[in-house]
Amino acid sequence: MSHYRKTADLPEAIPVFPLPGGLLFPRCELPLNIFEPRYLNMFDDAMRGHRLIGMIQSLGGARERPDIARVGCAGRITSYAETDDGRYLVTLTGICRFAVKQELAVTTPYRQVSPGWDAFAADLYPASEDGLPDRSELILSLRTYAATHGLQADWGAVEDAPMETLVDALAAGCPFPAPEKQALLEAVSLADRARTLIALMAMSASGGHDGPLQ
Repeated sequence: MSHYRKTADLPEAIPVFPLPGGLLFPRCELPLNIFEPRYLNMFDDAMRGHRLIGMIQSLGGARERPDIARVGCAGRITSYAETDDGRYLVTLTGICRFAVKQELAVTTPYRQVSPGWDAFAADLYPASEDGLPDRSELILSLRTYAATHGLQADWGAVEDAPMETLVDALAAGCPFPAPEKQALLEAVSLADRARTLIALMAMSASGGHDGPLQ
């Protein structure tokens, strides 16, 4: 987004929304249905400030304060609506991944961290397609994965989607376990993510993981 041209444009502290399996990638959109009071508070505060929320996987532990992954992705609130029953329907658009440098001691009901942006500075620019596997290789893996799990797909959209969009949508949507999800998020390049995704779909198709696409 034009708001952010370098990592120095990004804030030194951000609120985080721990969510199991909740992956956000740069330039992708993530719709959320917010109803817990602490997260309603978080989105209220974000809307009054920099409008950035750090999506990060929760990894178990206490429900009220789960362990969180070491890397997440910040998204900007790009759509916001309030329902009659007080929920927020929001869309985050991914901006840049971050490493958790430290969790901050705060008085807010939601958690905040000091993010390290520099390792992911390339997220602020269109992803390089250098080294990407052929689309045909990715589609073959997806067809095998879908057939194994009895899934349907819009194959026309799969054929036509930009590779970054396709790879990231599959990485976010396939119900891999949390460590595998995290490996996809932390993959350095789009090519690395695509190859990791192909490997995970092959493992799942051979009986390693089960579950429908979300």
